[in-house]
Amino acid sequence: MRLAEGKRYNDYSSHLAEKFGGKVYKLPVNIPGTCPNRDGVLGHGGCIFCDEEGSGFECLPNTLTVREQIRENKKFFMKRFHAQKFIAYFQAFTNTYLPFDRFCSNMREAVEDEDIIGISVSTRPDCINDAYLDFAASLQRERNLAIDIELGLQTVNYHTLQKINRGHGLAEFIDAVLRIKQRGFAVVSHIILNLPWDDETDVIENAKILSALGVDYVKLHSLYIVKRTVLGDMYSRGEFKVISLEEYVRRVVTFLEYLDPAIVIQRLVGKGPQGNMYFCNWDTSWWKIKQLIEETMERLDTKQGAKFDYLNGKALFAGKLVER
Repeated sequence: MRLAEGKRYNDYSSHLAEKFGGKVYKLPVNIPGTCPNRDGVLGHGGCIFCDEEGSGFECLPNTLTVREQIRENKKFFMKRFHAQKFIAYFQAFTNTYLPFDRFCSNMREAVEDEDIIGISVSTRPDCINDAYLDFAASLQRERNLAIDIELGLQTVNYHTLQKINRGHGLAEFIDAVLRIKQRGFAVVSHIILNLPWDDETDVIENAKILSALGVDYVKLHSLYIVKRTVLGDMYSRGEFKVISLEEYVRRVVTFLEYLDPAIVIQRLVGKGPQGNMYFCNWDTSWWKIKQLIEETMERLDTKQGAKFDYLNGKALFAGKLVER
């Protein structure tokens, strides 16, 4: 797939407008929960960078029901952006780690609103199970929904995955992607390109693995460091340094160059929670970092997929044994 004329990367807002015929907004839903890496099933404490809110710091309180959160968020987006179509986004914690009946009821409650045209479910690769996927597939057929599953991978470097206490390796991610794809759902992969133990080789390998697996969307995050976390304690003791903003921009550009141009980029840089932080985005607004990335791609005259030439037997093409 080629990028549209004049585009440097396959951006999410344009993709949604093309797919649904207009602007679509995600409505975050915050469900009380945990993950197997917190409650003792796989480990305790969670990932070394994770705080107690489980990535749900932008959500409404989880004391509200799914129905109430959908209603309140929808009201806000309709008033501010004149939005008409929405995706229910189960954002915080590990949503497929809930008991099966609870997972099903949450999903059904989210689609009671007729303006909900899709569901996005955030979870871990080791919490993907056929029973949950089969229910989602039946709901998709019943309501003609667009469903995607967001997998927090962070890096394909399984040594780094162990260091950050993810509780799973690369194999679980590959298995999850294959099972999700079997049901026809889209896969969103979350990647952090500036983990302390990763280098440019890992940046490139991230792009290659995601491309080879055919994921549909990517969310890039810059690492933020919260006080009173394991990572925060390591940072305060001077055990690692965060790469510069210039290096982060360079890594993002490199990642995009090796990424299949068919993959849609939902985010180039993440937002961290306010307050209680040692480090977040080099004290620079996320939109400014996004602008720097886009300006760098323009200056280098490069684009997503510029180096996407490594699948389908690269050596055969290089050796002129077959023609492209």
